Amino acid sequence: MEPFVLATEHVRLSVPTYADVDAIAAACQDPAVAEWTVVPVPYERRHAESFVGYHVAEGWAKGSVYTWAVRAPGDADGPLIGMVGLTNEGTPAEERAGELGFWMTPDARGRGLCTEASRLVLDWALDPEGLGLSVVSWVAYVGNWASRRVAWRLGFQLEGTLRRHGLQRGVRRDAWVGTLLPEDPREPNEPWPADAPGRQVVPGR
Repeated sequence: MEPFVLATEHVRLSVPTYADVDAIAAACQDPAVAEWTVVPVPYERRHAESFVGYHVAEGWAKGSVYTWAVRAPGDADGPLIGMVGLTNEGTPAEERAGELGFWMTPDARGRGLCTEASRLVLDWALDPEGLGLSVVSWVAYVGNWASRRVAWRLGFQLEGTLRRHGLQRGVRRDAWVGTLLPEDPREPNEPWPADAPGRQVVPGR
């Protein structure tokens, strides 16, 4: 599939390019990105080059992973402020599933931009006229409340905590897992946990 743009008045999603390599490398120096994602540590420029040149390009070409850079609206070459990715599992002849992932740069967090960008991707992924997935999952390491809050706002149903479900740089970690179906409303389906800590500004898995 050829990469395409998704946009609202607040965010613009377009494919990451080599022009974004330095911004990606800089963003992945953030300790929070290392804590909650599977990026290499230490993260070097060559990792960003490989990500753009191989992972992103191959994912779009094969239809296995769709990756967008989140940018300010109205400028195709605007600075990268985050990333949203969606895996695609299965074949057109069967019901397919996906997994949503995202992160934002420190300056872009806490403004609802991650939720808005992710909703654009979900709407396309679950639309029969789009990717037509039967279900999209969200996975975050336990403790990543900012990621969980985004998933909550998007309408993901928390299915539970799976022990040692996530593999992060060779170490197994407990993870929260949620699902979203095409017919589910894109809004919270339960109250925000009363025992959740105060708002934390960290990226999602």
